[in-house]
Amino acid sequence: MARAAQVRRVTQETQIEIELDLDGEGRARIETPLPFFNHMLEAFARHGLFDLTVIARGDVEIDGHHTVEDTGLALGEAFKQALGERRGIGRYGECSLPMDETLAQAVIDFSGRPALVWRVDGLDGKWVGGFDCMLAHEFFQAFVNRSECNLHMLLHYGVNAHHILEALWKACARAARAGVAIDPRLAGAIPSTKGTLTA
Repeated sequence: MARAAQVRRVTQETQIEIELDLDGEGRARIETPLPFFNHMLEAFARHGLFDLTVIARGDVEIDGHHTVEDTGLALGEAFKQALGERRGIGRYGECSLPMDETLAQAVIDFSGRPALVWRVDGLDGKWVGGFDCMLAHEFFQAFVNRSECNLHMLLHYGVNAHHILEALWKACARAARAGVAIDPRLAGAIPSTKGTLTA
């Protein structure tokens, strides 16, 4: 059974279209008005081995907030739909990822309960290529809310804002890749003593 989803989100502020295949090869078609955000979403697809299309338009003449947040919401919804009942998934994933002077960590649980823990300092007031670095938190919070996962993101150390954000996005991709992977030993069972991850 294909674990894929298509999501369309249209408001007066943004128009987002997403196609996602959890069992892909890392192919990406990303079109947003924020070039650095495109780079991060491409990295997410590549390192998660997700086939991902994101076509996003938004009111960036105001700022990038609505576009980034709404893309996170739509991507989270795509994960939720593609995971279905979450049968047979590994559920948990973790990645510590270095990038030059930076070390970032992401730990995820596709538990059916949304919670973001963000232990990332040093991004306040920083911009990378026209991207407000604080919008990374808004993206991941939105993703967590709609995908219904626990996501803990930690910056152990780092100086360069580009490296920090890229390490965080890649670590999340690798952790999510492990969390959604099918474990054949589960034989399609739901990995919870409750018998459900969606109620």
